[in-house]
Amino acid sequence: MESDVSGVPVHCAAFGDGAPVLVLHGSGVDHREMAAVFEPMFGRLPGYRRIYPDLPGMGRTPAAATLVSADDVLDHLLGFVDSIVGPAPFRLIGHSAGAYFARAMARRRPRQVAGLALVCPLGEIARDLPEHEVLVVSVDPSEHLDAEDAASFREYFVVQTQATLDRYLEAVAPSRGLADEAALERIAQQWQFRSTAADSQAYSGPTLIVAGRQDATVGYKGAWELLQLYPRATFAVLDQAGHALPHEQPDLLEALVTEWLGRTVSQEPIPPVA
Repeated sequence: MESDVSGVPVHCAAFGDGAPVLVLHGSGVDHREMAAVFEPMFGRLPGYRRIYPDLPGMGRTPAAATLVSADDVLDHLLGFVDSIVGPAPFRLIGHSAGAYFARAMARRRPRQVAGLALVCPLGEIARDLPEHEVLVVSVDPSEHLDAEDAASFREYFVVQTQATLDRYLEAVAPSRGLADEAALERIAQQWQFRSTAADSQAYSGPTLIVAGRQDATVGYKGAWELLQLYPRATFAVLDQAGHALPHEQPDLLEALVTEWLGRTVSQEPIPPVA
């Protein structure tokens, strides 16, 4: 399906009925990666309408020439929310760069975002990154992929098994060639949000932060420092998980997301003890 935002068509996939959940993918891919991760979970969690947009310049959503900064993308995403969700509360999940924008959306719409889940969140500055370390190898990607995709798989995954290779083939590789690299580079020139003061504003809703212990792309130490901004956050660092954590530790991620969703529907004040 498509939704129009300021004259720009936004491609997205939506599944199910109920409380809306907006899921944002990371850079260089499209909605299929996160749909492959979360749809099996939500198939066991009825009552949610899952919405997976292609971010600007990725998948089938073009990046208008007017999008020149992270703030422009943020405004674009909020316009998408207005067009497809309206004023209703929604849950918000982001992976990598999607988590970066999800944090900003929660800052701008703290009363509308009923819960925030950040998976391998990209921060303003990546630091203290571990070396890429492959922990499990039981498959040779060069037997199934061309040289470029095989190298991408090896760099992305620290758990390299038939299951993670199948996920790469299904949900990552098909979207890699669709990215508008020029547009992404243009936006990256102004990657930090203009209002640095906003970064110190806490979001008080139910929050989940999940990081990969072997994540050589964004690390895990920066995610720990986010805790001061989220007083109701559960924080987890998963071993045998890099930046591809959603594919490498799907069972643990499902348990954490399920618990987080439960917290988002338990917002009624506790009555005082008589």
